[in-house]
Amino acid sequence: MSTKDFIEKDFYKVLGVPKDATEAEIKKAYRKLAREYHPDANKGNAKAEERFKEISEANDVLGDPKKRKEYDEARALFGNGGFRPGPGAGGSFNFDLGDLFGGGAQGGGASGGFGGGIGDVFGGLFNRGGTGTTRTQPRRGQDIDTEVTLTFTEAIEGATVPLRMSSQSPCKACSGTGDKNGTPRVCPTCVGTGQVARGSGGGFSLTDPCPDCKGRGLIAEHPCPDCKGSGRAKSSRTMQVRIPAGVTDGQRIRLRGKGAPGERGGPSGDLYVVVHVGAHPVFGRKDDNLTVTVPVTFTEAALGGEIKVPTLGGPSLTLKLPPGTPNGRTMRARGKGAVRKDGTRGDLLVTVEVSVPKDLSGKARDALEAYREATADEDPRAELFEAAKGA
Repeated sequence: MSTKDFIEKDFYKVLGVPKDATEAEIKKAYRKLAREYHPDANKGNAKAEERFKEISEANDVLGDPKKRKEYDEARALFGNGGFRPGPGAGGSFNFDLGDLFGGGAQGGGASGGFGGGIGDVFGGLFNRGGTGTTRTQPRRGQDIDTEVTLTFTEAIEGATVPLRMSSQSPCKACSGTGDKNGTPRVCPTCVGTGQVARGSGGGFSLTDPCPDCKGRGLIAEHPCPDCKGSGRAKSSRTMQVRIPAGVTDGQRIRLRGKGAPGERGGPSGDLYVVVHVGAHPVFGRKDDNLTVTVPVTFTEAALGGEIKVPTLGGPSLTLKLPPGTPNGRTMRARGKGAVRKDGTRGDLLVTVEVSVPKDLSGKARDALEAYREATADEDPRAELFEAAKGA
């Protein structure tokens, strides 16, 4: 990403959120847009693919509190056409943007990242007279966004899944040099730095990727036919990824260093995996707890007794119903829920549902008729009407 792009791109507008949006609002907006424009859902749609890249780039910056702070500060300084010194600053000062933005910080996005950090993006900004030079930096690899769908049980217990990913990596035909003979020459425009200075007025200069070598610092005399002289080629690979136990639907997992390989000794990017979890026919989930609804007979609820309850992936357990258990009562079986981050488990919440039989045998009907006669003087709705009158 060029300095110009970093300053002028409105990532808040890309995600459709206000500048004071919370982390949760940014995360929600990204998920919605990523699902809508994901390449898997828009095969052959170049516009959707480009839109997905913009969304991923914006989320990579705004979704990281540190990068978001750096972005907001950079936009405040340069968003309206250059840095404006404060009163009394005159025309010279000792101010280092590398200190402001944490020059050693690593950045990265779906478009390839910010090189060695925000400090590198603005390196050489205050070269007096615009005559300074910029040292070539290693280039960090792309971050990769992908999605995976797990079964309910896999999400609770954890799973190792294969992920097939496509990314830019060094061209194998030319070993990443861009030249089919493997002998590129130093770019005369940037003298091998990969960057050129751009005057912004007031004796300041900004740096942009060199337009002739596209920031590589090298030019291929005999461009490689596979990568057209870029030194990068699209490659696909399958990786076995371990999804931790207890993940939730929509959770975004970051795997450091599992993205695209870097250039000139730069580190690899990161892999971001958005997890989708399928439904279970019996169990539900509430935070770290699992839920299950268990039908019981009228006599079990009225007289009490022991009932068997299924557990996820384990043996059934026995719960004791006290006499007079009402319909909808929830009981707790500790340690039978989802795995927490600390390795402990949540609970299993068992809700009792009184089952009313549709068909009765003659004997059962006679018994219920006798019960109705025995309780004819009891009206469970009496207090309801009394309360209605007094209100």
